[in-house]
Amino acid sequence: MVKKTITLFFLFTLLLFAQKKIKFEEYDLDNGLHVILHEDHSTPIIAVSVYYHVGSKNEDPQRTGFAHFFEHLMFEGSKYIARGDYFKIVSANGGTNNANTTFDRTYYYEVLPSNQLALGLWLESERMLHLKIDSIGVETQRKVVKEERKMHYDNQPYGSLLEETFKRAYTKHPYHWMPIGSVQYIDQATIDEFREFYKHYYVPNNAVLTIAGDINIDEAKDLVKKYFAEIPRGTEEITYPDVIEPRKTEEVRDTIYDNVQLPLVLFSYPIPEKTNKDAYAIDMLTTLLSGGNSARIPKRLVDKEQKAVFAGSIPFMLEDSGQFIVYAVANVGVSADDLEKSLQAEIDKAKANLIPEKEFQKLKNQMESKIIGRISTVAGVANALPEYHVVYGNTDLVNHELENYMAVTREDIKRVANKYLENNARVVLYYLPKGQQK
Repeated sequence: MVKKTITLFFLFTLLLFAQKKIKFEEYDLDNGLHVILHEDHSTPIIAVSVYYHVGSKNEDPQRTGFAHFFEHLMFEGSKYIARGDYFKIVSANGGTNNANTTFDRTYYYEVLPSNQLALGLWLESERMLHLKIDSIGVETQRKVVKEERKMHYDNQPYGSLLEETFKRAYTKHPYHWMPIGSVQYIDQATIDEFREFYKHYYVPNNAVLTIAGDINIDEAKDLVKKYFAEIPRGTEEITYPDVIEPRKTEEVRDTIYDNVQLPLVLFSYPIPEKTNKDAYAIDMLTTLLSGGNSARIPKRLVDKEQKAVFAGSIPFMLEDSGQFIVYAVANVGVSADDLEKSLQAEIDKAKANLIPEKEFQKLKNQMESKIIGRISTVAGVANALPEYHVVYGNTDLVNHELENYMAVTREDIKRVANKYLENNARVVLYYLPKGQQK
């Protein structure tokens, strides 16, 4: 027993030291732009990113989809960059670039050879200072966004799954709508409304500029000053929703008949904001239940009982209260009711029993791989650092995430399962073939 204890302690110590230390410098420009610099000479590349603290939750309920619309519009061009040339310029200089939008933020980035730092900073400064918002760009992106919605939401089997879930999970909070927003509102919006949204949110004092990779810190600071210091601070007060979603007291259950061949069953449970102390245990619980093909839910429903062709989860850890989603797609001939029973059985098992030690060790190994993998590249570091600064108010948390996960106990996982996976607080959805509608 003593030998086993020593071995476990040794393994735990190795885990803590496995996460490399991410060194960084951070400071603010006079215009409010927060800057984070991480120097890493392991590869001759750099990642330049700008994190704007604006997502779909910041939108007017009658103008949903604005943040996602700007994810597209910000590639249209600027005063000094021709329309549509962002991708061409980056590609011609050996790099890649893209952007993405969530409920809480919008993120733009370039990964470039390290001798192109000035180029990356110029491109992002042009977005922030000189974005082109004209009728050609707006009408072009209206079409693009509508086509994207058709492709990923309207014309895809189960495509409306998250939209239908969130509009039932939230009644007060702006998480009620998805970042893709409404085609109706995007069509109704005027150019002046888009310009006002840009003027309000896409300003230095609502952004974090991060540079990670093969840089010299002092030279990077000089270039940041050159390209960003003269951009005017936003003059409007930036506010964020303070709505608290009331916790449900009874289950919301609904059936959606769609163009699908196989039934789908979904459970969605409310969970606290990602800064809550329980977030680490909740994340581990999600991984335990459906993190990979060998996790509990797919192992039971897909492999053992063969009731499902697929089973998984979509954990939404958000700035405000999020959602813990598990779902399964039925095998041929399996009813939604039968599928739900097996899905519920695994939820009940997690609530009733402590996870066995061997399975717990496997779970910790999975979390270690996940955390270390996320910051194993300069692009990953550039993505993580601004998130810790904005959401947690502590950029150095990037260096302590692993130990926070490793501090979670088996008892913690059972406790959060009982605390948050409550039937009377959840949404249950059945997706059934249209032919079954009476």
